[in-house]
This record gives sequence, structure tokens and C-alpha cells, in this order.
Amino acid sequence: MLIALAIAIGGVGWSGFVLALPIAMLFPVLWAMSPSRLVAAMVSEGYFLAASRGLPEGVANFYAADLWPGLLLWLAASASFVIVHAALWTGRPGKAQSEGGRAARYLAATMLMALPPFGITGWAHPITAAGVLFPGWRWWGLIAAAAGLAMMTSRSWPAAAVALTGFWFWSAALWTTPTLPEGWKGVDLEQGQKLGRDASLEHHRDLIATVLSAAGDSTRFIVLPESALGFWTPTVERLWREALRDRNLTIIAGAAVLDGDGYDNVLVAISSQAAEILYRERMPVPGSMWQPWRAWTGDAGGAKAHLFSNPVSGADGKRIAPPICYEQLIVWPTLQSTLHSPDLIVAVGNGWWTSGTSIVAIQQASTIAWAKLFGLPLVSAFNR
Repeated sequence: MLIALAIAIGGVGWSGFVLALPIAMLFPVLWAMSPSRLVAAMVSEGYFLAASRGLPEGVANFYAADLWPGLLLWLAASASFVIVHAALWTGRPGKAQSEGGRAARYLAATMLMALPPFGITGWAHPITAAGVLFPGWRWWGLIAAAAGLAMMTSRSWPAAAVALTGFWFWSAALWTTPTLPEGWKGVDLEQGQKLGRDASLEHHRDLIATVLSAAGDSTRFIVLPESALGFWTPTVERLWREALRDRNLTIIAGAAVLDGDGYDNVLVAISSQAAEILYRERMPVPGSMWQPWRAWTGDAGGAKAHLFSNPVSGADGKRIAPPICYEQLIVWPTLQSTLHSPDLIVAVGNGWWTSGTSIVAIQQASTIAWAKLFGLPLVSAFNR
């Protein structure tokens, strides 16, 4: 029953509907109720696999393969979550002091899954629901959510659940989507796997035409999805700067910068006057993009992980929190950015490989939750 409930909680809480995120906060109750370490591990496995259920099909789409590689990667990705929660599980205490110890153990698991190295695959983190329960509370909301998760492991969990449900209903009744900054616009694309792989002039000219048609009189910044510009070269830079001549318009778009050891997944800012790299991705997708074992074996290739570097970027005097794609599924990149007091969140992704899954919807729900928690405007752009 506990395993079945964990699967249901993971599936519904991480359905891609932002207001459903607080359902994930029931997971600690099931973890605490587990009668043994093995059951706690199976509860954790069921929750994680249900929450990340789109991964096998997404991997199959990405590699144009059958489901087996995706299923193996799905199980491997759950290892950190399961190991951490199984290792820190403890049996039902008989004393208040021991009960406090169990809450502390769960908070330790929460922290471990929010930070590297375990947090590199720290998807489906229940703390993400803080933005739904406590919008605008900023760090106090994060602390309140962590306290709520800890209380859900105690004998007082029904009272904690009632209190959290009250905050949930109040937030849902007054819910509004994050604001869009004045003068900013995100442009979604539907170019499938062609985006970032077609380096032809015709492709870039079509993309430029799309951007210029989307720009209104008051638009000063347009955001394009991850990989929109493909490989960032002097030729691409000249083409775009020439197209923006005599326009008070800046394009922020995803691209890839090659070097001898691999490549950086980046955001670039282009105007008629200049072009610069705004951000280098801290955590590319492990396995398909970030392949650290290549360096260990002396092979070049793969995307570089900049981990704790460049948490914010600057554009027109504004500080931007810039999570790219995979970074929206985990906790620490956005939280690290918010430590630097950004003025807005700019979230981009290239989700063509997620067709038929809820992965992009989950990314967007997570980003919306963080934007609401810290009261930040949000601009997003995705390719499907």
C-alpha cells in the first residue's frame, strides 16, 4: 500500500500542473511509515520512478532507439534518491527525542538531494512545492516548506498536512502566473530536432524573420530557446547583428561554443552594437551532454559543467537567473542564482525529444514555482 501510494503521489504531484506540486509533500509521510529500510527504499523508488516516468520515452526519442536504454537510464537515475533516503531512514521512534532525530534525518536527505553530487539527479524534489504554498515568502517560504516536510515525518503529520493544505488552498484561490517583465518576450518554437542542427543561412534567415515579426513596438528583449542558434561562430554573429541594424532590440538565445575539449551550452545576447556570451550552463544533462568520464579517459567531447560558476547574468542593467533546460528539474542552480538577488528568471529549453511526455510541463511548473516563491518575473522559451 505504501509503495502504491508513493507511485500515485509521484505521478500526480509531478504531472506538470504547477498547483499539484504540494501533493509531493506527502512523500515524507510514506517514508516515515515504512516498516523497514527495504520498504523505505521501495517507497522512494516508486515515488521517483513515477515522477520521472517520461525519461524512458524521452531517451528513446533522443537516440532513436527502443525503450531498453531509456529504462536502464531511468533506473540508474533513481539510484541517488533511493540510496540517500534508504540510508537515512530510521524506524518509528518511541520517544519525542528520537522522533526529532527522524525529522533531522529527513532534512539531511532533503539537503543532500538538493546539492551536488546527489543533487545532480535530484529531480522531483518536494521542496519545489514551496513556491505554491508560500508565494512571495522568498527564503522564509523555503524554510517554512522544509519545516513542513520535517513535520510530515512525525506523529503530528495529520496536523501538519491540514496546515499545509490550508496554505495550498489559500494560494490556489489567489493564484496568478508570474509576471512578464516590461519590454521582454519569449518566443516558443516548434522545429523539433532540426533546431540547433541546421546551420544553413536559410534557417537563420527564417529564424530572424520569426523574431522580427514577434517584436512589438515596446519590445526590447526577445528570448529564444536553448540551441536556437546552433554553433556560435563569427559568421552567425555577423548575420544576426546585421539583421538587427537600426533596431533597439536584443536577442537572448541558446547556442553552443566549441573548443578543443568539448563545448559549452550557453546563452548569448545579440544586438546591433555587440554580441556576448551571457551564461555558460552549470549542469548539462548527465549522460547525453555532460560526460565526465571522457576527461578521465583522455577523450575530448561532451558539454562542460560549470557547476557553481556564473549564477547570474547581466542584461541592460538587470540581473538574470538563467536556468537552461535540465537545470530547471533540479534545485540548486535556481537557489544559487537567487542568492545573488536576480531581477528576473529567463528559462529556456529544447524539448523536442520529450514528445509524448510531461517533461517540458514539469520543467515549466518547477520554474514557475521558484519564480512565485521569490516574487520574480519570468520569461521562458521552449522548442518542441
